[in-house]
Amino acid sequence: MEFRTERLFIRPFMSTDLQDVFNIYNNDDTCRYLLHDKWTLENMKEKFNKKLENNALTKETLLSLAVVHQTKVIGDISVWYTDMKDTVEIGYSFSKAASGKGYATEAVSNLVKKLFSEYHVHRIQANLDVRNTSSQKLCERIGMRKEAHFINDFWNKDEWTDSIVYGMLLSDLK
Repeated sequence: MEFRTERLFIRPFMSTDLQDVFNIYNNDDTCRYLLHDKWTLENMKEKFNKKLENNALTKETLLSLAVVHQTKVIGDISVWYTDMKDTVEIGYSFSKAASGKGYATEAVSNLVKKLFSEYHVHRIQANLDVRNTSSQKLCERIGMRKEAHFINDFWNKDEWTDSIVYGMLLSDLK
């Protein structure tokens, strides 16, 4: 899958994207609410190679996409099928330099439209750490609704955290 928006090109990762992606994930703030720690020089190639392998969305494989502005990768969007019929989950991370410019909203909103129109998914969901208010706002901007708030249900990075679930159907598209 690849597509263009008004300002962005969304495509599978290429080997030349390594440094840009490292710059996204070599950041404590970016990785604070993710399931992994920040990337290091020692593990960046191994982590990045997994993104290169994730180049098609199937029932068995997840899809990782580079969000490119001009010539620089500023974001990473992933989508994968859940165990529920025709349901996918999305995740995303963007560079701090891209923050506040609407790029994440533009990329993710166009992705969900593609998932409904081309993959004919029934439902799209996002599971978030409740402290990630930026991600919550993004979900709400693109038309997702908050469906659940779980208290101390997730053990991550040596602490219990609350999680929330956002979801949307085709009828929720703005």
